[in-house]
Amino acid sequence: MTQPSVEPGTTARDAGAGPRPPAGRSRLDRYFHIGERGSTLGREVRGGVTTFMAMCYILLLNPLILSGPDVTGHTLGHAGLITATALGAAVCTLLMGFVGKVPLALAAGLGVSGVLSTQVAPHMTWPQAMGMCVVYGLVIVVLAVTGLRELIMNAIPLALKHAITMGIGMFIALIGLVKAGFVHASTGGGPVTLGTAGELAGWPVLVFCVTLLLIFMLQARDVPGAILIGIVAGTVLAVVVDAVARLGPKTWQNGAPTLRGGAVSMPDFSLFGHVALGGWGTLGAMGVGMIVFTLVLAGFFDAMATIIGVGTEAGLTDSRGRMPGLSKALFVDGAGGAIGGVAGASGQTVFIESATGVGEGARTGLSSVVTGGLFAACLFFTPLTRIVPGEVAAAALVVIGAMMMSNARHIDWNDRAVAVPVFLTVVLMPFTYAITPGVGAGVIAFTAIKAAQGKWREPGVFMWLLTAVFTVYFALHPLENWLGVR
Repeated sequence: MTQPSVEPGTTARDAGAGPRPPAGRSRLDRYFHIGERGSTLGREVRGGVTTFMAMCYILLLNPLILSGPDVTGHTLGHAGLITATALGAAVCTLLMGFVGKVPLALAAGLGVSGVLSTQVAPHMTWPQAMGMCVVYGLVIVVLAVTGLRELIMNAIPLALKHAITMGIGMFIALIGLVKAGFVHASTGGGPVTLGTAGELAGWPVLVFCVTLLLIFMLQARDVPGAILIGIVAGTVLAVVVDAVARLGPKTWQNGAPTLRGGAVSMPDFSLFGHVALGGWGTLGAMGVGMIVFTLVLAGFFDAMATIIGVGTEAGLTDSRGRMPGLSKALFVDGAGGAIGGVAGASGQTVFIESATGVGEGARTGLSSVVTGGLFAACLFFTPLTRIVPGEVAAAALVVIGAMMMSNARHIDWNDRAVAVPVFLTVVLMPFTYAITPGVGAGVIAFTAIKAAQGKWREPGVFMWLLTAVFTVYFALHPLENWLGVR
């Protein structure tokens, strides 16, 4: 007896190979396909809560990364950043639940926020930077709708995809070390130094170190929610240290770890809609194009792998790795860039922490609705999140950077054609404090080495086009001098 064929975008259960859902299902069950996917209402709620607990640290980390000044010296308000981060995560995760109907949660991508803070804001105002998020989000939406997103993913070598993730991890970890005061720009000698003068000084740095070690220890023991537990414990330690040593608000990065006013307050929507689509003439077409390209890279590569990986873990893919609602999920992920820009929170992307909810039994978009609802509730608890010192949140950034470095296990370090481009990609991101140079050096090195091996056809047309673009990027300044543009 032959099995029924499986249409693209459906699972074996969807095609009729699995058990039929019981009759008399509720409207909620029918909409989210809870019974069809072998789940229950209780599992979906539990999975949604678990996912939220695993990723709610973003409410602390994203404002920390985006706390720097723009080209005019203007900084974004901390309360407004927390509201924007919660709003972006809530809207995008709810969209994923209701539209994509898969157990995936979205929030501000730390890689995207890092690019905005270190590469975009120094050359633009914050509204213009958020406008760049809208542009890159629309670009990804077009790529997803036309099917080009998957083609591009297939064109870039897997080793370079892993390298980009690793490099962004190193970049994020360095941001955390700098924000904590563990690493400083050197006034003499090397470019950076330990602490302010070659040594660690101050109670906040000690709190950072203790929090960092605690999270690593909890992870080593496979404790669920290790990052969240570490942040809570680090905050308690900071409160005790501040009270005993009487440090005062100026000692800590974002003020003393105390509750300011009541635990509940109205959301601060001061950043919502502050988007400027234009006024980028000072950078030139090449500069704007490279920024958009960098933002697309930062929010592009992890998302598809995360979506497929979590979908597979949830048993939603068929034998060929196809997942129901994949096109809708990719669309929502792309739209998250634009939504995050409008909210003032930077681009939103799918979080790998969604897998924790799947581990608790989540199989449908209902769990994402629960997660999104919890992020929406956080809009009214901004004072509680402001208790956490920047030094404690910075420890979580370093931990996430370490987690992203786990991709190193997929690299064949004995193959020089792979190892050299990966090495350049990974080290140049933190060393230049930017993502674009690392990606560019990796792409050029890959195609150059393949050509030297006589395998110039192997990279493919798209990789050679990227090589040409990055060659112009690196040579832009001398070319402009030679042509008399500067």
